Order: sequence, then structure tokens, then C-alpha cells
Amino acid sequence: MIVHSASIEAINKDIHPGMVVADATATLPALKVYNYKEGVCEKLLAELADWAFRFTPVIAVEAPDRLLMDISGCPHLWGGEEQYLADVVAKLKQRGYHANAAIADTIGAAWAAVCYGRPGQIIPPGGQQTALSSWPPAALRLSPLILDRMHRLGFYKIGSFINMPGTVLRRRFGQQLLTRIGQALGTMPEQLTSVLPAVIFQERLPCLEPIRTRTGIDIALKTLLEALSKRLLKESKGLRKAIFKGYRLDGNIQQIDIGTNRPVRNVAHLLQLFSQKIETIRPALGIELFILEAPVVEDLSAQQESLWTALGDSDANTELSNLLDRIAGKVGSAAIRRYLPAEHYWPERSMKISHSISEKPDTLWRVDRPRPICLLEQPEKIEVTVPVPDYPPMLFIYKGLIHKVKKQTGLNVLNANGGWISKRRSGITTALKTNRVRGIGYSGRVNMTKETLNGIYMDFLHDSYEAV
Repeated sequence: MIVHSASIEAINKDIHPGMVVADATATLPALKVYNYKEGVCEKLLAELADWAFRFTPVIAVEAPDRLLMDISGCPHLWGGEEQYLADVVAKLKQRGYHANAAIADTIGAAWAAVCYGRPGQIIPPGGQQTALSSWPPAALRLSPLILDRMHRLGFYKIGSFINMPGTVLRRRFGQQLLTRIGQALGTMPEQLTSVLPAVIFQERLPCLEPIRTRTGIDIALKTLLEALSKRLLKESKGLRKAIFKGYRLDGNIQQIDIGTNRPVRNVAHLLQLFSQKIETIRPALGIELFILEAPVVEDLSAQQESLWTALGDSDANTELSNLLDRIAGKVGSAAIRRYLPAEHYWPERSMKISHSISEKPDTLWRVDRPRPICLLEQPEKIEVTVPVPDYPPMLFIYKGLIHKVKKQTGLNVLNANGGWISKRRSGITTALKTNRVRGIGYSGRVNMTKETLNGIYMDFLHDSYEAV
């Protein structure tokens, strides 16, 4: 067995990854050895990346023990890069990690500074080459084969070859060396693959002191909504979904979300929707960072925004939209459904669910023919009596009750997709005027189908139209 990883204390005692465990225990008898479990490091790193979203919205993981963070536009919220970096390291140490961090213009330079620079190093803008020159070639993230070749040729520092012509370096060491140099200096692009896609419309509010009260949370939410509303106004957008997150001191994330039936950037209305859920936030020891995200947005012009001050309009009633938003906030959006007509012969397929109150129907509701008021979730088998095969039934039995057929109003032949087919195929639908024989008397209309199953015709009840 070999050592997979070691703590800082063990490394200081000359215990390094790659050592044979027997040699390590002989060198340090008090060494505690734990069995390595596959996937634990990756899982822990992913959890750490999720926790680190309080510092930046773009984070990538590099196994086994590194996080790469795009901090563009974030340090000023902490008062500058030095305070930002110090806070990141301090928070990690509070969680029990030995951490080192660095800031640079490029991924390659920051990676090199963490591994070979001084703790907490911040490379000034454009200073990548100066910083890299004093570090060994391994700081460029090169393969072991290239590093061995450079060592044999006497290249012990990056500064000894970084200014050499690219053609010479490519001929000696291949394209990887030129690519890594370009990425470290910023002349070649290198993108982070974030563990979560970045949210374009996001606002952050770090707190000088942990927030523990409802009043403080309300102020933070209003501040973020106002800032997000201004951004949405500049982009002529309105949000359809918003997520409010609070990052607590103990690492826990408190989160609530809302949805709207139409694009919105009205702060008062959004505050009212959030107020229905904000009581579920538990600040505990305190919340140190608030984040407001709008992952789903739609176009909303200034003219459309002015409708929020009106009582209603011909396209959509704003008051109705507000009411639906409030109901959805209390009972959930799944409890609200809006249906639009769809062109289809089968009644159960002649409608579709609309996810927006402003969506226009593609066709009109059919009013020239009766519509079923009750559609069975699954067609139910019935027993039918007919005088002659393929004739309309005289009566049928459904759930033990006999229904006499008083009138037939149509005979249509449809396939499973709703298209017309020949009479020889299954899927014959018949609308019937019926009267129940026993029980509470009523008259109504039902829809029936005749289908073949293993060569045998069977009858099914699909829906009913009316009952008296």
C-alpha cells in the first residue's frame, strides 16, 4: 500500500504522497493511517465548491484538492482583492482546511502562484511573466515527460526559456509547452467549466456583520430587488422566477424562491410574493451573504412595464396576474393550470397546458359541438348489447348499472393519433344519448370506442358530456 494523501503535519515529518505505507509508519510510528475510499475526495471537493458560491458565481474543481474561481467583479464587495483573499482563506480555515490562495489575471498564473509562490500572493495586472520567471517549469502544468526533458537540458527556471522563439520550443518540447505559456501569460484563451452554469442576472450583498433579524433580512431583500430591477430595466427584461439565498456562518444555505405568471420587475409586487415565504428563513448564528438570482427571464419593454400601474388591459389583466402569483406562493404553482385549445379530434388531446398568462391561443375553442365535461384518466371497459355487429349499441353496462341508448349522434373513425382511417381499423368512436335504467335517473351523453385486443373487439367508455 502507498500513501494517497497526507496532512500538513505529516508532510512536515517527511511523509509524502506516493510513499510506501510501511516506510511511512517506520519513519513516524505515531502516524495514523486511514483506508482510502474511492470517490470521497471528489465528493468532498464538490461540496466545498457548492459552499464557495458565496464568493463567486463561477467555480470549477480540479481534482484532487483545488478550486478555480472566476472572481471578476466580486472583490470590490469585500473592499478589495486583499480583503477578499483573506476572507476566503479565513473561512476555509474555520471549516478545518489548510488552504492557500492566490489571485492573478489568468488561470495558469494563479495556479502557479498557489503551488510555488508565497502564501496569499496577488499578481498585479500584467505581471504574469515577471512572477513566472523565478518559478520552475512545473509551475506551467506540464506533463512529466516534458519536465524530465527540460531538466536534462538544464532549464530549471521558466525565465531561462520563456523568451525563446516559439518555433524552437515547439521543435524541442512540442505544442503543449507553448499552449501552457500562452495560457499563463494570457495570450491564449482558457475557460473555466463551472460546476453550475452561471446565472446572468444575479445580485450579491455581503454583510459587515452577520444578520440575525427579520428586519435585516427584509432590508437585504429589498436592496437586492432594487438593484436587480435596475439591471432588468436596462436589458428590457422581466423575471419569471427568482431565488433568494442566505449564506449562514455555519455553512448552511437558506433559500426561498418565487415564480410569476408574466415577466415582472416591479419591486413592490416581488416583495409581496417573497413576504409569504421569508418567515421560513432561519438565520441561526447569522447570515453573512445574501444572493438574489433570476434564472428565468423574458422580454419586458418599458411600455409593458407601465401596465403595472393600470387596473387592466385588453391583453392580460394585471390584477389577475398578481392574484395568481400570490396564490401560487401559498399553495404552489402546480395547483394552478391554464388550458388553451389545440387542434385535435380526440377530446383528451384538444387542449394544452399554458405556462404563461400572456400566451395567445393558436386556435379558438370549438363551440359548434358539445364538449365533454368529464374525461376519464383511463378509458374503462364496458359491456355492450348490439342488435347487429358494427351497429350502435342498444344499451351498455358500466359499473354494474344499465344505460339504455336513446339516440346516436355520430359515428367517426379515428386512429390513435387522431387522424381519419378506414372503417376496417380500430378506434370507432360513437356519441350516444343515454338513459340509466335503475338508480337515480338522468340523461346524458357519453363517448365510446370499439378497439381490438388480441383480435377481439372490446368497448370502452372515455368521457361524459352532461348529466341532469
